[in-house]
Amino acid sequence: MRPVAALLLSASLALAACQREERDTRPQSALGSGEQPTPVTTLEPGGQRPSPTDNKAASFEANAFHLSEGKRLFGWFNCSGCHANGGGGMGPALMDEKWIYGSSMESIHATIRDGRPNGMPSFRDKIPDDQIWELAAFVRSLSGNAPSSAAPSRNDDMMAHPSENRMPDAATLGKSP
Repeated sequence: MRPVAALLLSASLALAACQREERDTRPQSALGSGEQPTPVTTLEPGGQRPSPTDNKAASFEANAFHLSEGKRLFGWFNCSGCHANGGGGMGPALMDEKWIYGSSMESIHATIRDGRPNGMPSFRDKIPDDQIWELAAFVRSLSGNAPSSAAPSRNDDMMAHPSENRMPDAATLGKSP
């Protein structure tokens, strides 16, 4: 009997020393403990327009040289690879009136500089800020939003007729007013 009593005593001591392990079987969040996703941009579709930056947009938009430089950069940076020649590629068309993130110069500048989710990359550290403003002026002019005092930016073969400021004056045509 003594060996049985000793065996029972050692088994009861071993069981008393064991402790039940508590486990949380709920799945862990993908973000971890208290982490929040990092926002790509503060701009939302239909949200507020970005604040204007000391009227820099107007100086680029109303200048024919900046529009033509923007056109050159549009081809040079291969924007037409996604947006085609003015729109219609895998990127959104730029010749229509439907702008998800706004059609102001500041909004277009922010889109080029910061990028947009699902396709548009950020060019913040790749293109100088003045060139981004020139690109924004050209992109805005594609939808006909450029001031009439600046030369249009579309190619002549895309135009229905030459713009008013590229037409010869009446004296050159031999017509009198």
